[in-house]
Amino acid sequence: MLTFSEKINIIEENFPQLTRKDISLGRINYHLEESNRDKKIVIQHLHPNGNGFVYAGHLPRGKKNEKGMVNIRDYSADELINLVQKSMNYLLEEKGNSEEESNPSEPEKENWIGGVDHEKLLLVHEDELWNIYAGLNLEAAFESYKEAHDYLVEEGFQKI
Repeated sequence: MLTFSEKINIIEENFPQLTRKDISLGRINYHLEESNRDKKIVIQHLHPNGNGFVYAGHLPRGKKNEKGMVNIRDYSADELINLVQKSMNYLLEEKGNSEEESNPSEPEKENWIGGVDHEKLLLVHEDELWNIYAGLNLEAAFESYKEAHDYLVEEGFQKI
């Protein structure tokens, strides 16, 4: 595990475009002022005990907490650099220019089949989420069509 000072050094040496903001209890936030999204905090609550969070809007829902953050307590230097860079790339992306936001051919509903029992699933776009249903039961929910599509493919399902 990297120490607090090692994490600060890595962040400040590799990401000069981030603005350091010292906050309460000795913690530090790093902001990306040039963000093209509402979110500007890339690194939140970096704590002297080594704990901290990186915004990960680009990751699927299961890999981040409810606020879209990933805990970096046990990250290596390379893992930290990689995650921060991807977070910044996502925040610098023009809103509406990401692949999933700009794809006008996204359906409102799709039927999928697969799995051991050739189970049928329904992918539905509703209330800004992509929900996967098995009959009347909600099986999963995703923030983008791409995430839902990739999940279904990884689980061995095919569009019908």
